[in-house]
Amino acid sequence: MRGVWARLALRLARKLVWVAVILLGITVISFWVIHLAPGSPTDLQTTLNPDAGMEARKRLEKLYGLDKPLYVQYVSWLGRVVRLDFGESLSGDHRPVWDKIVERLPLTFGMNVAALLLTLLIAVPIGVASAYWQGGWLDRGATIFVFIGFAMPGFWLALLLMLLFGIRFPVLPISGLTSLDHAQMSAWGQVWDVTRHLAMPIFIYTFGSLAGMSRFMRTSMLDVLRQDYILTARAKGLPTSQVVFRHALRNALLPVITILGLSVPSLIGGSVIIESIFALPGLGQLFYQGVMSRDYPLIMGNLVLGAVLTLAGNLLADVAYGLADPRIRANGAGGANGGNGRGTNGDGA
Repeated sequence: MRGVWARLALRLARKLVWVAVILLGITVISFWVIHLAPGSPTDLQTTLNPDAGMEARKRLEKLYGLDKPLYVQYVSWLGRVVRLDFGESLSGDHRPVWDKIVERLPLTFGMNVAALLLTLLIAVPIGVASAYWQGGWLDRGATIFVFIGFAMPGFWLALLLMLLFGIRFPVLPISGLTSLDHAQMSAWGQVWDVTRHLAMPIFIYTFGSLAGMSRFMRTSMLDVLRQDYILTARAKGLPTSQVVFRHALRNALLPVITILGLSVPSLIGGSVIIESIFALPGLGQLFYQGVMSRDYPLIMGNLVLGAVLTLAGNLLADVAYGLADPRIRANGAGGANGGNGRGTNGDGA
């Protein structure tokens, strides 16, 4: 047993080194790409000022360090990031980038965690039922639902919901996080006010990921139900509920761990459009504002956070998969498709 955990620890150490190398490559490419975009922070700050000429623009470039070669700017930025200093924002109030990110992180993280939990609570039962009653009316209805979920863009669904529940039947607010009289409400009233403002965004997050998760769960469950040990359990006369929920479901949930790890990047990436539409002060809106103002430190801060979440999610999924499956621990594979276990061969549709 001690040797098994030693192999897992060694594999984890190797993965951490590989994660560091990948993160460095992501920062190099991202830093280079954002500087290829037309415009710069100095252009946007001096264009609307008739008194700001070329000399003022050059002074701003020297102040921000934009007059140096690109590789020198990157090395300087990387040296600060190693000390967990993402620099100061080049637009707005010029506050530290990390302070802005920390200020908006709870809202984006909370919405996506709530949507992820709702997705699991709904998608897992749908996937299990669709697999068990394959070809029945529930499976066919779920298939239609999946196609609708895949085909409907999130921003279009957001506009439809705003038109229906915000204008035609004004039961939910369509903008912001709180109402104008939020400060005068009681504690429960404030909680209810925030809940009403977040109802539509969370529903859109949930609906967007529900289709893929339920279909993936269905495919994994079908794969498990065809295994020999399930046929043996049924032949022994075990109750259907015990076969499905005790034996099949536990193994079918293992590939879902991988999907959960891959869902972590949506904490930022999937929030840009929705937070901009609903005017929610989260990381998505902050990233959009940084891109529009060519705020390089703010953009890189968000990109680094997204890259760290992506790599950490994959690493945690890899470790969790190894801990959940004894076969993987015994072989020291520790990967989502390692060992002699099954691969995640979902059809994805």
